[in-house]
Amino acid sequence: MCAISYPTGPAAAVEFRAMVAATTLQSGSISVLDYRCTAGPGDRPFPEFHEAFSVSYVRRGSFCYRTRGRSFEMVAGSLLLGCPGEEFVCSHDHTCGDECLSFRFTPDLVDEIGEDAWRASALPPLAEIMVLGELAQATAAGTAQVALDELGLVLASRLARLASGQGPARHKPSARDRRSAVQAALWLDAHAHEAVDLETTARQAGLSPFHFLRMFGAILGVTPHQYLVRSRLRRAARLLAEQERSVSDIALDVGFGDLSNFVRTFHRAAGVSPRRFQQAARGDRKILQERIERAL
Repeated sequence: MCAISYPTGPAAAVEFRAMVAATTLQSGSISVLDYRCTAGPGDRPFPEFHEAFSVSYVRRGSFCYRTRGRSFEMVAGSLLLGCPGEEFVCSHDHTCGDECLSFRFTPDLVDEIGEDAWRASALPPLAEIMVLGELAQATAAGTAQVALDELGLVLASRLARLASGQGPARHKPSARDRRSAVQAALWLDAHAHEAVDLETTARQAGLSPFHFLRMFGAILGVTPHQYLVRSRLRRAARLLAEQERSVSDIALDVGFGDLSNFVRTFHRAAGVSPRRFQQAARGDRKILQERIERAL
């Protein structure tokens, strides 16, 4: 169900059509794929191979995952863990089809996080992991305002802590870390109108994405993506208040590539749509009064 290579030959062609994969995110150290399988009890399973370190969240359906001489019954909320080159077999003995959201990680990133987590091969539905999985799914579907690369790192680090039996590490930020976090925030603010991702920002700070995400959040209290989105919202609010321009033009200028995403995000933050906010800035007292009444 994740990061796999398919067998070849005439018989394999039928099996290949049972799986559809769509790349949701592609960055330097993390990629996210959406897998949808339509195989059922009547389909013959076959050996497959993981191509990368991967963590796949099962969001629907069920299947049996066999690897390293063990079998795991996967259901909604389960996690499938893959290591490069490992052989596995998936069969659908009880029902037809399943859907997974799969995070793939580079070996360098896994070295930083800790490879022990991948020794488990699979994990049952766990409350803290399921919450992250559902948040990732909502993000992939465009209904949650979180960065998938950040979520992938959080999910992997949670798995590493579960594998080690330890809680989250607590480190007092150094003066250098504080300076790096502030400089990164200033850089994000200056480039908020551009297509910025975690990998690029971490590179500016001279850190790996994993360490940069941890440092930035610990010092500034928000993730890099949250800070980026709020920088864009701040600019959008100022432009809406000051200029007679279309909402779509302002959304593009501040860095939102999708108008519906901008409208939804702005409404969640301001309590009114961008258009209504613009009208309020032009002196529409009714809108301001409604906001005041809701706040009291």
